[in-house]
Amino acid sequence: MSKINRLVSVAPMMDCTDRHERYFLRLISKHVLLYTEMVVSEAIDRGDKDKLLSFDLREKPVALQLGGSTPKLLANAAKIGEDYGYDEINLNLGCPSKKVQKNRFGACLIKEPNLVADCLSEMINSTSLPVTVKTRIGYDDVEDYEHFFNFIKTLKETGVKTFIIHARKAMLGKFTPKQNLNIPPLKYDYVYKLKQDFKDLKIIINGGVTSVEEVKDHLDKVDGAMIGRSVYHSPYLLADIEKEIFNNSDIKGREEIVEELIDYVKAQVQMGTRVNQVMRHTLGLFHGQTGSSHWKRYLSENMCVRDADVKKIDHIMDKVRLSPKLHSAGRID
Repeated sequence: MSKINRLVSVAPMMDCTDRHERYFLRLISKHVLLYTEMVVSEAIDRGDKDKLLSFDLREKPVALQLGGSTPKLLANAAKIGEDYGYDEINLNLGCPSKKVQKNRFGACLIKEPNLVADCLSEMINSTSLPVTVKTRIGYDDVEDYEHFFNFIKTLKETGVKTFIIHARKAMLGKFTPKQNLNIPPLKYDYVYKLKQDFKDLKIIINGGVTSVEEVKDHLDKVDGAMIGRSVYHSPYLLADIEKEIFNNSDIKGREEIVEELIDYVKAQVQMGTRVNQVMRHTLGLFHGQTGSSHWKRYLSENMCVRDADVKKIDHIMDKVRLSPKLHSAGRID
């Protein structure tokens, strides 16, 4: 188990934080804590465990996020996750999608604190890894701080010591998952107050975090910050996080990251992975740099199509080097 530093983490995001994305992000940042996409406990019980859980140890530290509401299945999944080498087990109580609600997990479980407590107790008893919770501040019209406080208090009694709080309520069945990421207002004050009320807990804030400056501001009030979409669309933000938050000056430039990723892609193709399954995660590598559209266009036309030819991967660096604008953007100033 790797030592976990929760100052900054990258949120679990469906169809985003797969093992290829995590490997790519680890090339940029040595210290941020990475999370898997949510994996359903029933799928682990019945499905292909290697396909669902295998990962490259170079991604560590990595937390496994589980979805489910059956205590025994979640406990079994937590134990299996430990066997596969994950560093933390996280229970998803924040996903608001209708599909997730139908299967009785995610944010709808905020309505059932006693069931959640049973799940967490079983999980804690099944693994030596830290078991954590990712949740929202409420749901639908239930958004008063007292309810939120009591919910966390109930879960705390199971022995959970770390809570990741998305500072929005979940609108169950009323908004799409995308709308749930934007329309409910952020209530950072709830999260700050929670830390004051539970000083012995590790409280990680999530939702709307987009810059190093915002991370620093949150870290004055809580124990950590989790970043989601901003990192996916602009992954090199993590280089600034490394420098400003973790005081690490040994940071790879964008060009060096691309060179290392080429070797990874070639190795993955030999194991049956398609080129686009890896390279789709890198579209935003030069985000904010003059000439970034050149990079995105080349990837979109050559690397992010289903039948992408792995031989073209060798020409990526030529494209970077032949574009003065991208080349000058390759390293941190």
